[in-house]
Amino acid sequence: MCLGVPGRIVEVWQEGGAPMATVDFAGERRRICLAYLPDLGPGDYVIAHMGFALTRVDEQTARSTVELMREYGVLPAAEAVS
Repeated sequence: MCLGVPGRIVEVWQEGGAPMATVDFAGERRRICLAYLPDLGPGDYVIAHMGFALTRVDEQTARSTVELMREYGVLPAAEAVS
């Protein structure tokens, strides 16, 4: 993601000595590197750029940011869960 969309870490592993993670960015999953924030784990929220986690954010900030981005049309509306 390139717009500063907060994402939730789903999975963490080591790859070639570097901490890596699968992150869910508003429904889109991406692989990112946690080299700058190696203490993060599943359930933590991050802002990433160019494949690297740069900033940790709290859950409330992440959720309100995604909600605001959806409200302004930057992100698609959340799909209803049946």
